Amino acid sequence: MLTRDLTEAIEIANRLAPEHLELAVADPFAWLSEVRHAGAIFLGAHTPEVVGDYLAGPNHVLPTGATARYASGLSVEDFVKRSSLIQFSPRGLAAAWPHLAALAAAEGLQGHAEAARWRLDRAAREGID
Repeated sequence: MLTRDLTEAIEIANRLAPEHLELAVADPFAWLSEVRHAGAIFLGAHTPEVVGDYLAGPNHVLPTGATARYASGLSVEDFVKRSSLIQFSPRGLAAAWPHLAALAAAEGLQGHAEAARWRLDRAAREGID
């Protein structure tokens, strides 16, 4: 496919979300910030895709079928269990309360709102700030 210029080529690449994308241009870093969706990006005229397959180190399990729009290549992170840690103070929960109540109501999950309201009421009763 021929394009009018590199801007159009990058736009098409972002729509296609390719598994492999070669930026075989004189200054690939000048264009890198424009690339939003690609599994692996090969920079410069001396970095063919085969380098990534056999030598450079990235995993060869990359997103195919335009899934690079929302997925990344397989990495060690996919084999590590992670947990999210969240902590609010009573003051922080009070500040978030209107938003929590509105979202819970929109989803029809009144129990979620009540769990927050109960904690706010308890903190108020016990004078916890």
